[in-house]
Amino acid sequence: MNFKGIERRTCLRFEIPGATVNHKTKKFFPSKSKYREEFCPVLDMSRGGLRFLSQLSLKINKNLIMKISVPGERIPLVIKGQVRWVSPNVGKSYKYQIGVQFNPYGEKKEQNYPGTLVKIIALEQKFSTWEKSDIDSSHASKYEVDG
Repeated sequence: MNFKGIERRTCLRFEIPGATVNHKTKKFFPSKSKYREEFCPVLDMSRGGLRFLSQLSLKINKNLIMKISVPGERIPLVIKGQVRWVSPNVGKSYKYQIGVQFNPYGEKKEQNYPGTLVKIIALEQKFSTWEKSDIDSSHASKYEVDG
């Protein structure tokens, strides 16, 4: 997919070969709800979000709970986020590309566990193709943990 326009992302995007995501919508009793779709291929991710393929068209601003499985990792990452965009994936086996922005990291109810950010940073370092000097460290303070 060719991206057009101004790049607004401040986080480095990276690909994890073989990574998949299961997703479900946030309900009153999320532990009782089942994942609506499983084993969706992850196209890329960053500290702030995820892009994946789906057979389902999700509504913009829909709150999701996602379980990201990474080859070689024993425990999947569980993370909350919000659908920011949906794009048709014409002529491909999956009908849609979905863009999700992760909720902030912190200890409050709807925030993501700060340890998840640490794991994502480790994955970024492992799978990133950029040189460390290319990463703009001025954005580091944007992702501080809220205590």
